Amino acid sequence: MTPPNDPDLVATLQALAKVMQDTRDDWWIIGSAAVALHLCEKDLGGDPGTVADVDVITSRRDLDGLYEARPLTDSPEDGKPMFLSEKFGRWSEPPLDLEFMTGLKLRVGNEWEPVQPITRVPAKLGEHTLFMPDKRELIEILTRFGREKDLRRAASLAQ
Repeated sequence: MTPPNDPDLVATLQALAKVMQDTRDDWWIIGSAAVALHLCEKDLGGDPGTVADVDVITSRRDLDGLYEARPLTDSPEDGKPMFLSEKFGRWSEPPLDLEFMTGLKLRVGNEWEPVQPITRVPAKLGEHTLFMPDKRELIEILTRFGREKDLRRAASLAQ
């Protein structure tokens, strides 16, 4: 895989891989960072848009363990009322914030629908292995989110 062009993203993904190597359950990168990895892995070109942070879906017990091992804060961003997590943790030491979520839900109308990837594909970044939904499922997740930036990212992957 050709690494992403953004050195802050690369350093953040390396930090993520290191902190997740001792977890017990499956985890996934979603959002713009996952798009960037898919585009780099296949040298597809395309534009993931600005990668401002790295979103990670993980299990409750692994997130609890991260809280014990790292200085995480429970401070999800305001202005994202369409998302809800059973537990959230932000790690701000890497160049980009890492946002860990368990039990992620998306507001659809008046209901909350779970966002839980099923597929899990590896992406190698040097000696590190990262995981994300496969391209098809990531496109579906981004399309469900429905925000303009997510729809652009889904279109970039679909090319």
